[in-house]
Amino acid sequence: MRLSTAQIFQQGISNILNQQAQLQKTQQQLASGLRVTTPADDPIAAVQILDLTEDLSQLDQFQRNGNLAEGQIALADTVLQDVTDVLQRVRELTVQANNATQTPETRRAIATEMEGRLDELVSLANTRDANGEFVFAGFQAQTQPFSRSGGDVVYNGDEGQRLLQVAPNTQLAVRDSGRAVFMDIPAGNGSFDIRATAGNAGTAVVDASSAAANYQRDTYTITFSQPTPGDPVTFEVTDSSAGVVASGPYDSGANITFNGASVTFEGTPADGDSFTVPAAPRQDVFSSVQNIIDSLKSSTTGPAASAAVNNAVASGLGNLDQALGRMLEQQADLGVRLNRIDSLRESNDAFTLQLQETLSEVRDLDVTEAISRLNLQLVALQAAQQSYVRIQGLSLFNFL
Repeated sequence: MRLSTAQIFQQGISNILNQQAQLQKTQQQLASGLRVTTPADDPIAAVQILDLTEDLSQLDQFQRNGNLAEGQIALADTVLQDVTDVLQRVRELTVQANNATQTPETRRAIATEMEGRLDELVSLANTRDANGEFVFAGFQAQTQPFSRSGGDVVYNGDEGQRLLQVAPNTQLAVRDSGRAVFMDIPAGNGSFDIRATAGNAGTAVVDASSAAANYQRDTYTITFSQPTPGDPVTFEVTDSSAGVVASGPYDSGANITFNGASVTFEGTPADGDSFTVPAAPRQDVFSSVQNIIDSLKSSTTGPAASAAVNNAVASGLGNLDQALGRMLEQQADLGVRLNRIDSLRESNDAFTLQLQETLSEVRDLDVTEAISRLNLQLVALQAAQQSYVRIQGLSLFNFL
C-alpha cells in the first residue's frame, strides 16, 4: 500500500486536530463541572436532565406559592384576631350595659363607644393586602367588600374562595369569602332564637336557652296568661300552625320545654306577653352589634322598659357569642392551613433534594476521572505532535 506525502501529512494533522478537540471538550467539562454540556454529549442523559430540571423548576414554584400562601393566610389570621378583640370589647360593653344600675343616659354613652367599635369592624373587614387587594372579597379582590347602606352593612364581594397550588396535587385556600366569615352566622344559641314581642308589659327576661339533639325546627310562640291579678300565670307554646305543643303553670327560673327546646325566664310576665322562638336565622356580625346599639339608644325608664332592654341585650349577647365562635372557627381553619403549608414545604424540600441528587448523578462531572483523562489526552496530543514532526522530516533526498 502506497501512501503519498500529502496523505501522510493530512493524517498527521487530522490526528492532532482530533486530539485537540477531545482535550478541549475535557477542559470545558472541568471548567463547567458538567459531564453533559450539549445534547450531543449524551442524548439520553440530556432528556433526563431536561425532565429533572423541569421538575425542580416546578417544585421551586410550589415553594414560592407556599410562601405567598403563608403570607396571605397569616394576614387574614391577624385581621380575624383583631376582629375577635373588638367583639370581645363589644361583649364587655354589652354585659356592662345589662346591669340594672345603668340608666338610659349611661346606656346611650355605652352605645356611642359601640358605634366606634362597629366602624372598626367594618374597617377590618375591608382590609387590603400589600398588593392593594381586599382580603375578604372572594374573587372580587379589587372591589371593596363591605359598605354602609343606611343602617346596614352590605356585602359587595362574591362567595369565591381563591386557591393556590402548593404541591403537585394540593391546592390551599388563601382567600375566604367575606360572606362566609362575617355575614352567614347563626343567631341565638345556634339552634333557635328568642325575640320578645314589642309591647310586652311584664318583666319576664330570657335567662337561658338550649336545644337537645331531638329539637324540631319550627317557629314557636310562647304566650303568657293571667286573666285576673289573683290567678296564677300560665304559659302556652304553639307552633307555626297554631298547634299547642306545651302548656302549664309558669314559675320564674323554671325550664319551659317543648319539642327538644328548653327556655328559662326570670321575672313576671304580664297577661298577653309573648316571645317568638324561630329556628336560628343567619345574621351578620355587623347587624348583631347594630341591634345592641339600637336597643341601648332607645332604652327608657320603668320595669317593662328595662325588661325590653334586658331581652334585647340577652339576644345580642347570644349573637355575639355566635360571631366569636365563627371567628375562632375561621382562625382554627387558618391554623390548619398554615400547618399544612409547613408540612408540604418539608415534603417539597425532601423531594427537591432527591431530584437534585439524581440530576447531579446524570449531569455532573466526575472530576477525578476527568483530570486523569485530561492527562492522558495531553500525552496523546504531545505524541501526535512529535510523531508528526518526525514524519514530516522524512525525505528521499536525505538518503541521496
